Amino acid sequence: MLIACLVISAFRYKNPDAIVHQAQKPNIIFIMGDDLSMNDIGPFGSKQVHTPNLDKLAAEGMCIDNMFNMVPVCSPTRQSLLTGLGPVRNGAYPNHTMIYDGIKTLPVYLQAQGYNTALIGKRHYAPMEAYPFDFLGGRDHDNGNGIDVDLSRAEQYIQQSKGKPYFLMFTSNQPHEPWTRGDQSAYDPEKIKLKPNMVDTKITRKQMAKYFAEITYLDSLVGVCLEMVKRSGQEENTIILFATEQGNSFPFSKWTLYDQGLRSGFIVKWPGKVKPNTRSAAMMQYCDILPTLIEMAGGKPEKMNTGSVDGLGKNGFDGKSFTNVLFGETNHHSDFVYGEQTTRGIIKGSDAYAIRSVRTAQYLYIRNLNFKEKFSNVLTSSNLFKQWMDTNPERSQGYVIRPEEELYDVINDPYNLNNIAADAKYSNTKKLLKNQLALFMKQQGDKGIETEMKALSRQPKNKEEN
Repeated sequence: MLIACLVISAFRYKNPDAIVHQAQKPNIIFIMGDDLSMNDIGPFGSKQVHTPNLDKLAAEGMCIDNMFNMVPVCSPTRQSLLTGLGPVRNGAYPNHTMIYDGIKTLPVYLQAQGYNTALIGKRHYAPMEAYPFDFLGGRDHDNGNGIDVDLSRAEQYIQQSKGKPYFLMFTSNQPHEPWTRGDQSAYDPEKIKLKPNMVDTKITRKQMAKYFAEITYLDSLVGVCLEMVKRSGQEENTIILFATEQGNSFPFSKWTLYDQGLRSGFIVKWPGKVKPNTRSAAMMQYCDILPTLIEMAGGKPEKMNTGSVDGLGKNGFDGKSFTNVLFGETNHHSDFVYGEQTTRGIIKGSDAYAIRSVRTAQYLYIRNLNFKEKFSNVLTSSNLFKQWMDTNPERSQGYVIRPEEELYDVINDPYNLNNIAADAKYSNTKKLLKNQLALFMKQQGDKGIETEMKALSRQPKNKEEN
């Protein structure tokens, strides 16, 4: 039972007097960035972006070094997290999308566990009635004008929830474009160190400086949340989680299944339960988060009906709780994590460019199902990308024209620069991963190109037409 685990863990990290209070359900605050690459914050290796509040949170909790999204765009990412289901299975696999009728979501599960549930900030999910949060305000996009989010409303909600546990989700717009927040003078474009997967141009550096400034602004909002929790007087009984969402909106990150698109920074602070200043290399993905939250709240996720039947006839979650990882009982969670991307329906996207992936601790395998077409999105017609094409046409062409199969040794090639799919030495590895991906697609009900062509029907704006 979860309570037993909590008591044992409390005994491990705190004095025995703390055990008396463990029957009280913990409050939960979940903070999510937007279009933020994990290695652009201090806890996951950045030496040039100022993130003191995230550094503090990491020092007080555990960093998960191998958390992965299932889709590298906003709306599907959030909805896989909020349903505990893969994007094709829940129906929200293109961007600007909606889940199937009858699927249960995070607020439904946690309300059943006795929680108040609220969200402040960006929603970007549908249909709204499927997500019965107390909505505290915010925007789905931020142009820099006026107040983006009023976190005082979140503090009022916390105060009003005394006597009853709460789940509060703060979904920031930062650092999603346009980069209009933060002190841009704090970052000199000429002094920025670009990662190996980038092309060094004037526009790249200028945009990166703006992006960095907005990350620091996001970090300040994290600080506001940490102070709110302190003032509530419930800090010792409040879990704080932080996720970076998918990668930034530069080439080879967001909209792609490379590690820069799918790998996500994730931090968990749970006083008395999660040992401070620790890390885990266990591989997990966003569909594991909801089962974990349910177990944190005292529920049994393995016994729950999600409202969706998968390709194997099962109605449970695609993910599983990782509380045993958080408690330091194991450093293993999954052998494989999976990714899906469709360009159909995204802004300036290819008519159809289905991409699927599977990853182990060492290898990333990607299938480009429409590889004879060109990959396009809002980036490929931008001035930034035109400058990339002028500066390094070979690297830039690799963004729009891709082979049917890609394979990367992520240990020796962390930025996925050397495709070894054609190397006979890795033929057995490629075959194993290709078969594993096919099994996952079957379980999800994913028919590849056929599924891609139906993507527009999953967007609310096309609901009446389809």
